[in-house]
Amino acid sequence: MNDRLKALADAGVSIWLDDLSRERLETGNLADLVKNSNVVGVTSNPAIFQTALADGERYDAQVRELAAEGADVDRATLVITTDDVREACKVMRPVFDATDGVDGRVSIEVSPGLAHATDETVAEAATLHETVGEPNVMIKIPGTKEGWPAITQTIAAGISVNVTLIFGLEQYRNVMEAYVTGLEQAAANGHELADIHSVASFFVSRVDSEVDKRLEATTQGPGTDPALRGKAGVANARLAFQMYEEFFRGERWEALEAKGARRQRPLWASTGVKNPDYDDTMYVVDLVVENTVNTMPEKTLDAVADHGEVRGDRVRPFYDDAHAHMQALAEAGIDYDDVIKALIKEGVDKFVVAWDELQSTLSKSLEAARA
Repeated sequence: MNDRLKALADAGVSIWLDDLSRERLETGNLADLVKNSNVVGVTSNPAIFQTALADGERYDAQVRELAAEGADVDRATLVITTDDVREACKVMRPVFDATDGVDGRVSIEVSPGLAHATDETVAEAATLHETVGEPNVMIKIPGTKEGWPAITQTIAAGISVNVTLIFGLEQYRNVMEAYVTGLEQAAANGHELADIHSVASFFVSRVDSEVDKRLEATTQGPGTDPALRGKAGVANARLAFQMYEEFFRGERWEALEAKGARRQRPLWASTGVKNPDYDDTMYVVDLVVENTVNTMPEKTLDAVADHGEVRGDRVRPFYDDAHAHMQALAEAGIDYDDVIKALIKEGVDKFVVAWDELQSTLSKSLEAARA
């Protein structure tokens, strides 16, 4: 076990891999990462599946079978993606059993085109859950306004949820509210609350990308201060954790906890550093705090294993610094609400593009197989 990754896990951070492909499954790479790199979960998204299908030949035989069966592109997409997630769930099952369901999780996302369609999201979440058919699957639902009631209804049905595309603090508060309301309904529906798990995927690096872009566009005033750049993502995430600690307390939560309910853990997502001028481990080592998840692309995982410095809790002692930084950004003319609005739209749009490309690739493969 790598010492740096072990230190991260010992600090209470669950290491999840932000990638999945049939090649990882069939070569044993995922199993090796579980054994040697303390990886205890897996996340996928439309962009990850699109890359896997475009680059890999390991899907060719299955595509030919689906073509022979007369499957259309929607059916083929469902079968191929859920097959990969099901196999990953089997790889992660020992971790799931050993952690009482806390880790060992594999996430699969509803179609991104449904991000603003509540009822369709709820229906597809149930379909994905049933199709994968493994207890450690998590269904990813976007944290859009229309996604909040979908989260509630899916949790109420006893299905574990990974809420994705969270960028802003008010958005995050609504996600936590949706989760707790779902738990209350699940209890009324007779579900065992201890079996329902959730994580809230709070995106980090994209916040810096958007804020830095706006700071760089300023030609005078406080926005030109280089000290403001590259810090918004971490500051925003630290404030999210403060909000999490405040939310999951009090009589309402204690009543659910007495019935076995579990807190919805914050998950730091988008932790690959996009600016080469920044420390390539910053979105991991600067967000170390217990009871969190950090889902990393393998490049970031390797960087942390090589030179990431775990220095204890890097979140709670920095609440005041985080508030001060966000205030400084406001004084520099950065409109926080507009940043978040732009990031949510961009996040959904990027996943829709990736999904469309995935289906286009698969459609061409099906046509070629039929020919």
